[in-house]
Amino acid sequence: MNVNEKIRAREVRLIDSNGDQLGVKSRNEALDIAQKRELDLVLVAPNAKPPVCRIMNYGKYRFEQQKKEKEARKKQKVINVKEVRFTPGIGEHDFNTKLKNARKFLSKGDKVKASVRFRGRAITHKDLGREVLDRLAEETKDVATIESKAKMEGRNMFMMLAPINEK
Repeated sequence: MNVNEKIRAREVRLIDSNGDQLGVKSRNEALDIAQKRELDLVLVAPNAKPPVCRIMNYGKYRFEQQKKEKEARKKQKVINVKEVRFTPGIGEHDFNTKLKNARKFLSKGDKVKASVRFRGRAITHKDLGREVLDRLAEETKDVATIESKAKMEGRNMFMMLAPINEK
């Protein structure tokens, strides 16, 4: 943002610190007015004809902007993707353990990538892998929605689960 002497325009439309228009002034005249008030001349609309400048405390303005940005960053929610891996012939207890982990991740607000890894000849039984993923989706339907259906990618079958928002 151009401030004080960095402003190159010959004439500017001047707005004072209260928001009142002071009209079109020469750059030097606008700078004099700003310096008398011990404030800065800030270019706010460089593409207007003539460019619009405002008299304000630039340091305080920048501080306020940084504070707003910091507050916005605090309110951002970072969504992590956690992976839970299965095999086509997974045992009952192993499945329940991984189901419990998936539910824990979903309750914390993370997305879950459920994958079934096919090894060796197991690749010929894609239906077994799909059954495992469908069962997982059925067991977590109270806390999760299916973001992407089960699909093959190489020797793995993936499915994405997203937490249900309670807002």
